[in-house]
Amino acid sequence: MANYYSDHPEIGFHLNHPLMKRIVDLKERNYADAATYPDAPIDYEDAIENYKRILDITGDVAANILEPNSESVDLEGPHLENGRMIYASKTFENIEATRKAGLHGVSMPRRYGGLNLPNVTFSMLSEVISAADAGFQNIWSLQSCIDTLYEFGSEEQRQKYIPRVCAGETMSMDLTEPDAGSDLQRVMLKATFDEKENCWRLNGVKRFITNGDSDIHLVLARSEEGTRDGRGLSMFIYDKRNGGVDVRHIEHKLGIHGSPTCELTYKNAKAELCGSTRLGLIKYVMALMNGARLGIAAQSVGVEQEAYNEGLKYAKERAQFGQKIIGFPAVYDMLSRMKAKLDAGRSLLYQTARYVDIYKALEDIQRETKQLTAEERQELKKYTRLADAFTPLAKGMNSEYANQNAYDAISIHGGSGFIMEYKSQRLYRDARIFSIYEGTTQLQVVAAQRYITNGTYLSIIKEMLEGEVSDEMKPLKDRVAALVPQYEEVLGEIKAENNQEKTDFVARRLYEMTADIIMSLLIIDDATRAPELFAKSAQVYVRHAEAECCGHYHFIKNFKAEDLESYRA
Repeated sequence: MANYYSDHPEIGFHLNHPLMKRIVDLKERNYADAATYPDAPIDYEDAIENYKRILDITGDVAANILEPNSESVDLEGPHLENGRMIYASKTFENIEATRKAGLHGVSMPRRYGGLNLPNVTFSMLSEVISAADAGFQNIWSLQSCIDTLYEFGSEEQRQKYIPRVCAGETMSMDLTEPDAGSDLQRVMLKATFDEKENCWRLNGVKRFITNGDSDIHLVLARSEEGTRDGRGLSMFIYDKRNGGVDVRHIEHKLGIHGSPTCELTYKNAKAELCGSTRLGLIKYVMALMNGARLGIAAQSVGVEQEAYNEGLKYAKERAQFGQKIIGFPAVYDMLSRMKAKLDAGRSLLYQTARYVDIYKALEDIQRETKQLTAEERQELKKYTRLADAFTPLAKGMNSEYANQNAYDAISIHGGSGFIMEYKSQRLYRDARIFSIYEGTTQLQVVAAQRYITNGTYLSIIKEMLEGEVSDEMKPLKDRVAALVPQYEEVLGEIKAENNQEKTDFVARRLYEMTADIIMSLLIIDDATRAPELFAKSAQVYVRHAEAECCGHYHFIKNFKAEDLESYRA
């Protein structure tokens, strides 16, 4: 029987990373839960085995329920009835299957009914579910909104809402509006305090809200009258049980049809303040969005994997000119690049998730104990910085690779790939949104730009180059090392020229050079530890990185500020 986890040992490989011991020890707090909760691990090895069991269950559900339902969900989609969103028929089956499997509240502490899983494992679950149905992954993975409520809400709110999410209730984050997309400072949904009822009331419209008729919403709204910027925005919790929000429209989209995208009208809807006023955008949405961006990176890797699977399967079956097309250089070149991007992108995803896990666990300890040791404070600072730097790389590059792999899967299928009966067309349609929502790739470049120009990535790369690799991988590492002086050279010239418009113009190329070098070093490290899984991808990906970096180097090197006029419309 198929299993979307165990069929791909490359996923489980990332549970063996050296940082996992520190992550699990921090997450489990000396394994104190074992005395109270029968399913809690007693030591590190027990925790890893527990993660594997959960992943195996998820892989089974994904392969044998979610994937077989995916075509029906894509064709039916959600619909609107009397101001309520109704999921596609098979989506209800998917939700029930994941509930029965205990796959909700996975990141939450056990005292609230959660599984206390680290972000690495949650990302693996997201990847596996996305490979089966990227649209359903949206519905399922939005449970991670509860992390923001856990971090910034009151204990009363935690007790009230977290057990409901752990039991399988759904969530959404209601941020964007008709006039506030990427520029969330323009949010104008109005929040006013009702003195009589001792609650907040929300009025206005939200647009493009994924899973918008969910049970529990986190809502960005303007609480400070007379303000026009981010300092007047706060975060609120809306409970669907209280009423006051209707679905006005469900968008008809190119892809991810099973994931309802709603326009909502708030009419005096009762809500609770989450955290403090004025920090909604400045602090809480930033935390919410970073988690969502890592979720899209995992969603992207899942589609990268499934696109590769579909292309490989078809190439092995399809015969032309008297032989299987997988024997044609043009075809196996495409497949090898798809696999290399998948493996390198996955490595970047899980490296980022590990950084997030360490700093989030330390923050959690700090919230409870009010103090960290000097060493822990340094560790918190280090991994917060690494997570902030790696998140825009993981989201941006993987969302682009998902699009590229889906495109190539159709190319391998030839004319059949353009026919609706083949899955590759759906993967292509689904993938297109990944580089748009939760921050376009252009916005990921903006988020990464300060780490490029201040030398953060360069210092990370130089530190990575100091790591040991196997003898077989040393020639590849040397080739990657040869790219660094070119990267450092053009970076130095851009900084010295001090022309902001030119810096912004070439930022995407610097971003891709940064990611290419970092992912090359990550996949080389993976191939050192598991050559049977990653040696081929390391060879292919380094060649890809060399070609990309060389092109970007010469473009930036020869680009003059006056050349900008040629590009302006």
